[in-house]
Amino acid sequence: MEKKKAAVPLVCHGHSRPVVDLFYSPVTPDGYFLISASKDSNPMLRNGETGDWIGTFEGHKGAVWSCCLDTNALRAASGSADFSAKVWDALTGDELHSFEHKHIVRACAFSKDTHLLLTGGMEKILRVYDLNKPDVAPKELDKSPGSVRTVAWLHNDQTILSSCTDTGGVRLWDVRSEKIVQTLETKGPVTSAEVSQDGRFITTADGSSVKFWDANQ
Repeated sequence: MEKKKAAVPLVCHGHSRPVVDLFYSPVTPDGYFLISASKDSNPMLRNGETGDWIGTFEGHKGAVWSCCLDTNALRAASGSADFSAKVWDALTGDELHSFEHKHIVRACAFSKDTHLLLTGGMEKILRVYDLNKPDVAPKELDKSPGSVRTVAWLHNDQTILSSCTDTGGVRLWDVRSEKIVQTLETKGPVTSAEVSQDGRFITTADGSSVKFWDANQ
């Protein structure tokens, strides 16, 4: 009887402190990519298939809690304990924009059309920055019941999803009215929330439970 070969994971060395967030890009003409956030303050970009290091984004002065890539993997964003969210050129590693906040930034997400950046954190405020007008003040949604832990976009950038560090449930916000239109109830605070690439499903984790939600219902 032939023995099954054990799967050997790829080990990606580089960070000097704990890794706190990972994000895979969609598949692009150049492949797909992985960005990692760490308490060492240096987000790293890797080849998503091989794990090979591509580059490090240098500029934050505190732990980086969140990271993401835009749809085309041409820009990266990061949220940090240095009270800033930064946007980077994913090809050169250059810093494109730095958006100052008044407290720790725990979450960030590019819109599907790549024109907007959504951030959230300890201030209990969601901010939407227009990357085509980076000097213009962001739109602020300030009715979050707690410190923001995760953020995401839904419904072709018409809806925002957020969860809180110390409060259960996932809130869905209408971007136009800037109001919460629905809450997906959970027993505990949601520590992770993701939207599938096709936008049809939401996956959340709270406590020892993983839940799958129909994003259209």
